[in-house]
Parts: sequence; C-alpha cells; structure tokens
Amino acid sequence: MSTPNYFHSFSSTISDIALPTKFTYPFYYETHPLCELAAKEVQAYIQNQKEWVHPFTEENELNEKPIGKMFGVLVVKNQQGNIGFISAFSGKLAGTNNHTYFVPPVFDMLTQDSYFLQEEILLNNLNAQVEALENNPDYQRYKIKLAQTLKTASEEIGNLRAFMIEAKKQRKQERIQGQQTLSEPEYHLLLKELAKKSVEAKSNLRNLTQSFDQQIEELQKQVAVFKNQIQHLKAERKSKSNALQNYLFHQYQFLNKAGDRKDLLAIFKNTPFDIPPAGAGECAAPKLLQYAFANKLTPICMAEFWWGDSPKSEIRKHGNYYPACQGKCKPILGHMLEGMELDDNPLLTNPAIGKEITTVFEDDYLLVINKPEEFLSVPGKTIDDSVYLRMKQQFPNATGPLIVHRLDMSTSGLMVIAKTKEIHEHIQRQFIKRQVSKRYVALLDGIPEKEEGFIDLPLRLDIDDRPRQLVCFKHGKSARTQWEIIEQKNGKTKVYFYPVTGRTHQLRVHASHQLGLNTPIVGDDLYGTKQNRLHLHAESIVFQHPITKEEVKVQVEAEF
Repeated sequence: MSTPNYFHSFSSTISDIALPTKFTYPFYYETHPLCELAAKEVQAYIQNQKEWVHPFTEENELNEKPIGKMFGVLVVKNQQGNIGFISAFSGKLAGTNNHTYFVPPVFDMLTQDSYFLQEEILLNNLNAQVEALENNPDYQRYKIKLAQTLKTASEEIGNLRAFMIEAKKQRKQERIQGQQTLSEPEYHLLLKELAKKSVEAKSNLRNLTQSFDQQIEELQKQVAVFKNQIQHLKAERKSKSNALQNYLFHQYQFLNKAGDRKDLLAIFKNTPFDIPPAGAGECAAPKLLQYAFANKLTPICMAEFWWGDSPKSEIRKHGNYYPACQGKCKPILGHMLEGMELDDNPLLTNPAIGKEITTVFEDDYLLVINKPEEFLSVPGKTIDDSVYLRMKQQFPNATGPLIVHRLDMSTSGLMVIAKTKEIHEHIQRQFIKRQVSKRYVALLDGIPEKEEGFIDLPLRLDIDDRPRQLVCFKHGKSARTQWEIIEQKNGKTKVYFYPVTGRTHQLRVHASHQLGLNTPIVGDDLYGTKQNRLHLHAESIVFQHPITKEEVKVQVEAEF
C-alpha cells in the first residue's frame, strides 16, 4: 500500500545524477547529491507551508522558546520504478506527531483516546493527588511541629544532661569536703541528701524524656497518616509508569528488509543501555526506514539535517547535515539495516596508512614529534596503528607509557614522547601543574564577533552520541581557552588558541558552540562541516627539560 502524500517526486531532473551502489552508512557519511536535492525541497516546504507553525528560531510568531529540529530525507524507489523521496522529523513537530508531508511515527502514542493518553491521565491524577497531600496544610503543620519538637527535645534534654553532669561533679566535691569536715552523723545525713538529689535528677530526666517521647510519637502518627498515603500513591504511580513504559517499548516495533520485526526491548537487550533510552524510535532515520519497508519502497540513500536555532548543550548548526546518533539510533538501525549492503564504515579504515611521523626534536631522554592529521595518538577499538605503536616500534627498549599527552585524531601537531618512565612522570607533572605552554592555530569557518577573549564552557561526554561532547554547566568538567585573532581573509579567520585545560574536543566545541565563538573550525566533521581535513594544529609547545632544566621550545607551522 502506498500513500502518495508521503512519496515526493523531485521537482528538478535527476537523470544526470548516478545512484549510489550501496546504502548510506548512517553514522558517518558524505551527503549524496540526491539527498541534498531532497533536503532543499523539504527546507523549501518548511519555509513556505501554511499548515502548521513551529518555533524554530528565537524570533517566532508563537513567541515561544525556540526548538530547532532534526529532519531526515530518504531517497527511495517505488514499486513503479520511480525515484523520489520521503521525509521525517525527530520527535514532535508543532506539538503533534502527524503531518501530511512527513511520514508517520513508528507508533503514535498521541492518537485520540489512545491507551497512552488514558494512562497518562491516570498518572497525572496520581501526581495531582501526591502533590495535594504533600502540600496539605495539616501535613505541613504536623511536619513543622514535629521538627520543632524534635529540636526542642534535643536541646532541653541536652541541657538537662549537661546540668546533671555538673551537679554530679558538685555532689562529688561536697562528699569529699564533708568527709573531711563533718562528723560521722552529719556526713551520713549529707550522703542521704546527695543521693536524694541524684534520684530527683534522674527522675526529672526520665519525666522530661517521656513527655517529649509522647509528643513526638503523637506527631509522628499524624505525619504518618499523610506519609503512608503519599508512599502508597507513589508506589502505584511507579508501577503504572513502568507498565506504561514497557507497553510503549513493545508498541515500537521495527521492520527490516526481510520483514522481521523487533520491539525496543528486544533491540536494546544486551546493549550497554539494556533498557531503551528516552525518545528511542522517535528519530527521523527509524521513521523513514520503517515507512519504506512497510510500503515496499526501496531505500537508496539517506541524510539528516538540523533546522532552526542551536540547542544550548549539543552543537547543531542550522542547515548542517549530521549522522544518526550512536545511543538511541545505532541499535535500532543495526536491526533495520540488517541484510542491506552499506557503504564502508570509515571508522574501521586506518587513516594513518601512508602517513609518516616527523621528529622535530630529540635527545637521549625524549623527543617532540609532529603528528599528521587523521592519525590516532593511541590505539583505538578497531585500529592499532597510532603514534604509540609507531614509537614503540621505533624505540623497542623504551620504558614507561611513551605518550605524555594526546591530540585528537583529526588534529595535527606537536606531541612530547618520553623514552623512560622517569622522564614521562616528570613531564606529565608539568602538564598537571599547568607549567607547559601550548599554542594551537586554527582556521575558523566565519568571522567571530570579537578580536580576542576567554572561553569558559564546561564539557562532558554526550552518552547518547559518543564521541561528541556537550556543554554542561551542571555535570561538565571545567574547560577554559584563551584565544586571539591572527588574520581574516575570504570570510575565514585564523586564530591562536591557548588552552588552559585539556578536555576532549575542547577547542572544537569552544569554537563552534553558540556561547563560545559560534564559528566552527574549517573541516570539523563533528561540530561543523566536513572538508579535506580539520584545520586545527598544535603549533607550539614549551616545557622544562627534566634533565638539563633548560627551557625546550618547539614550533612547527601548520600546513593549511
């Protein structure tokens, strides 16, 4: 069954564009010209349609908080042999899942009177009941009274105990003095009087403690009436929420080329997540493939692009293409693309083949090398070739880890290599104490607003889309960079970066993020637009030689 609304013919001729021989490897790809044409048509539709309104940018007619969106296009061949495309969006668009231009979701939880919406009403009612009980004036009053009584009891009993200790000391002193100054009958009378005081003190403590215990017990009973109801409602809410979540996981069933179906629970079983992450199955790529397989459309190539303002944490640029995410989509697409011939995964290809490492400085203790771009510092999951491996081959008798610090695979430039464990530890201490000076040179794809500045944006790993980094003020690690402009030419800007910290992708994120320079580095395939290479180079390094104690300064200009 075919739905014409979703299959779109190209408005321009495509006869001169060769079809790809393999389907797109969705996690790292060069956008095919057919996908670029399809994306332009989708973007034109978004800009010109009048059916719905969505706040893509800060200046939107709804006066709502901007929400950029990821869109996807899938070039397909229908049963009649015609080439066209279908399109989709991630999540909801304009508050709903269904639009006439875009393929429907894999499962629409928002249909009228759906089980999800009915259960959501029940969960909302439970939330309202919990909130009402937690804010009940009597409950609040009893809690406050209980807290005050506990505090008063602690203070008064503590004061009485302290008084009793001093009184005990005083009685002991009186006994000693009485034994020395009083007659035997008078001394026995004194002992009887002191014993009576001791009994009275203990009785006072017991009575005070019992009085507070009774007050506290009564207040705890009154608080427990509300607390038990709240706990019961929360347990019921948790049970219903888990049941609803499992229901949704089962409803999201994904097809592949062979027609095999798997739900989210089966797909994410035995993955690092085990339980599907929130939003799994709502991305554009699974929607597109699901519709294609369900409607006997043959997938040819695919691409996804961002439309609208950038989010606050992750880096997404308006109109740029992005691969499918690793966390939510990789397990799903692994099932959906089973049996299809895909483009080679470039991450499995050794990018260092044919590249040589240049030694810039060397003595008996250490060396400084110039690492080429697209060259691993240390072995990866699937590729062993790296600076470490090359150095190990060059210096088989070297002790210690050799690699003192790292550069991103895509970054070229200077690295310090230690030939012994002792030298390694000495130089690494300099890095830890920030006694090593480093300067990077980069070419930015645009013109920053300022001439120089300091960027302080904490970073953390995007666990849903490794190895990307997020700006995160709550959980991120401190990341600080000093920068200055060197030259501006042809709409590009050459800058110096002076990193204070050394976080993964720090300079790339600080350059591209809207709170940083908002100008990505040329050739940045993660945070900007892919080109022949990443135009980032570790140009200069200065440190103290561990043996001679002299300053070692090495500089190699970038080749871009």
